[in-house]
Amino acid sequence: MNHSKEYINDIKCVINNIPEVEKLKGGEILVTGATGLIGSAIADILLVLNKELGYGMKLHLAGRKIEGITERFSDYEEGRDYFFVKYDATKQVTDLIAVDYIIHGASNADPMKISSEPVETMLANIMGLNGLLAAADKDKLKRVLYISSSEVYGVNESFEPYKEENLGYVDILSPRSSYPSSKRAAETLCIAYAEEFKVDAVIVRPGHIYGPLIKLSDSRASALFSIKAAKGESIVMKSLGQQLRSYCHVLDCASAILVVLVKGENKNAYNISAKQAIVTIKEMAEAFATAGGVEIVFDVPTDEEIKSYNVMPCSALNSDKLEALGWKAVFDMKSGAEQTVRELKKILK
Repeated sequence: MNHSKEYINDIKCVINNIPEVEKLKGGEILVTGATGLIGSAIADILLVLNKELGYGMKLHLAGRKIEGITERFSDYEEGRDYFFVKYDATKQVTDLIAVDYIIHGASNADPMKISSEPVETMLANIMGLNGLLAAADKDKLKRVLYISSSEVYGVNESFEPYKEENLGYVDILSPRSSYPSSKRAAETLCIAYAEEFKVDAVIVRPGHIYGPLIKLSDSRASALFSIKAAKGESIVMKSLGQQLRSYCHVLDCASAILVVLVKGENKNAYNISAKQAIVTIKEMAEAFATAGGVEIVFDVPTDEEIKSYNVMPCSALNSDKLEALGWKAVFDMKSGAEQTVRELKKILK
């Protein structure tokens, strides 16, 4: 991916919303899932802090293959701007991890893959985190940040944005629950390591994240809609889209994660939600349709598609706890959709 000047400027805008980010200067940071939607945005911000603002951080970007990392970060040089770390969340970590901060974002978040690979999804979420925590040099490690999910809340009867303590029902006998159940277990694992081994651990729960860094194979609704809009094709909806969701642009999400990294309280979880982008799926689709100048059409979902759906009628998140740390979002739903379509058009060319 080649970064446009506009995208770099967007990164600089969200950096302004990261209070006390200077605490990271000179630090050593490991980011897992560095080619994923959220992980790559975090890496982008850290790389810009180094290159543009001279932060002098040593960045380790983890992934399964070096080719994926070097292709994604083609504007930067491996071995100089960052260091590649071979990491597979399904395999045991054998080497000591000696860094100041671990940001763990490696996880399968694609609904279709979760539906077709529930076993791999569960094991990667739990074993991947345990491997990192077990291998970390606990004398050097200042903090581990775990990227969880709004799906941990399960089905909640309230349509008010959920606060961090408002956990609802998850059907543990549904294969689709492999994702929220293992995310819940991973959160508890963080707290267990914090209690037993005195690891400083914080957790973030992003809502529905979108942006130009999505992979073209991503089956999430926001990804499908944004790609269609960027291609100038009609957006296809497979439901009335009445479910309420917390949408957040990926650069805002990444800035929120770095705020929690430097200012969050040990053994605490923080929702990530842009208040100005708590909308229904239909309203999200309309924002992308307007940004791309395309129409919305309706179609009947297949049985396989239905299996992959998030069953939560409401997954809106209350972000008061995060905002109390000094964070705020740059993008609302309209401006976020416009930025996403603008950048995707460049990438697709």
